[in-house]
Amino acid sequence: MRPAVATCAVVALMMVACQPSSDPQADEGAIRKVMDEQEAAWDRGDIRGYMAGYAEDVCFIGRRGRTCGKEAVTLNYEKSYPDKAAMGDLHFALHEVLPAGGEHAWVTGTWELFRAADTLSGGFSLLWRKGPDGWLILRDHSY
Repeated sequence: MRPAVATCAVVALMMVACQPSSDPQADEGAIRKVMDEQEAAWDRGDIRGYMAGYAEDVCFIGRRGRTCGKEAVTLNYEKSYPDKAAMGDLHFALHEVLPAGGEHAWVTGTWELFRAADTLSGGFSLLWRKGPDGWLILRDHSY
C-alpha cells in the first residue's frame, strides 16, 4: 500500500509543478513595467539602472557576438555608450509577450535610439525568467 501512496504523491506533485503558476496578463504587465523602467533609466543616462532588468546570469547576443554575465554586459554598454549624449532617447515597441511555462516568457519587439547626430533602430528577442526578484531578462538577442 505504501508504494501506491508514494506514487500518487509524486504524481500529484508533478501535476502541480507543471501547472502555470501565474496569470499571463499580470506577467505581461510586470514585464512591460520593467521595460518602461529600463527606458526611463536609459533616458536619464543611468546604465546601471537600466541593467536592473537583467538577471545575473544573462547572456547578450548581438552583432559583436555573445557576452554572458550581468557585469560583463554592463561593461559593454558602458564602453559603447560612455555618456548621456551617446545614450540618447530610447524607445521600445513590444510586439509579443508569449508565456513559455509559468516562470518564463518570450518577448519580441523593436527599439529606436534617438540621438542628436543620428537615429539607430533594430529588433530584439528576450527570454525572461520569473524569480524571487520578479521578472528579469535571461537572454537578450538584439540586432
